[in-house]
Amino acid sequence: MAKIITLAHQKGGVGKSTLAINLALTFQDQLSVALVDTDLQGSLYHLREEFPALTLIGSDQLKEIQQLAYDLVIVDTPPYLSNRLPELFKHSDFILVPTKAGFFDVMAIRSTLALIQEAQVKAGIVLNMVKPRSGLTQDVTELLENMGTPLLQTKVHDRVSIARSSITGGILNGHDPKAKAELMALAEEIVERLAN
Repeated sequence: MAKIITLAHQKGGVGKSTLAINLALTFQDQLSVALVDTDLQGSLYHLREEFPALTLIGSDQLKEIQQLAYDLVIVDTPPYLSNRLPELFKHSDFILVPTKAGFFDVMAIRSTLALIQEAQVKAGIVLNMVKPRSGLTQDVTELLENMGTPLLQTKVHDRVSIARSSITGGILNGHDPKAKAELMALAEEIVERLAN
C-alpha cells in the first residue's frame, strides 16, 4: 500500500500546491510517486503536460487513493475545509501543514489542526514563504509551538525560484542551491517523521 502524504491548510495562498509538486519531484528519484489534486479547480492537474514524468491524478480517483499502485501518494487539498478532509486525513500517513509566518495564517490553521487531532495521524507544520529578516517569524514560531502539532525545523523561504518552479520544471531542475537544500531538508524531515 502506498504511503500517503497530504498537504492541507484552510487558508489559501500558503504555497500548498507549489510544495506538493516539488515534494513529488524530490521523492520521484527513489520512489514511484503520484500527485493527487483534490482541488475542484484542478490547478495542479492542468500542469500534467508540463511534468510528463510525474503522475498527476485528478480528484475523481480520490476514493481509490489507498489502492493506487505507487510507493508514495502526495495529496494537494483545496484552500478551504471540504467535507472530504476528515476522511482523507484518516487515510493519510502524514499531514503537512504549510503556513506563512503571518498572524492571520496562524489563526486560520486551528481548524485544520483540530481535524488532524481528531484523525490521530502524524503531522507537522512547516513555515513556508518565509520573508528574510522577518521579526514576525519568531513570534509566529512561538504561537505554532503551542498548538499541539509539531513545528518542523525546516523553513522554506520566499524565493522567486520556488514561486516559478511550477513553470520551470521544479526546484530540482533549477539553479537555486538554497531552494534545493530547503526542499531536500523538508523531504528528509518528513521521512524521519514517517519512520518514528
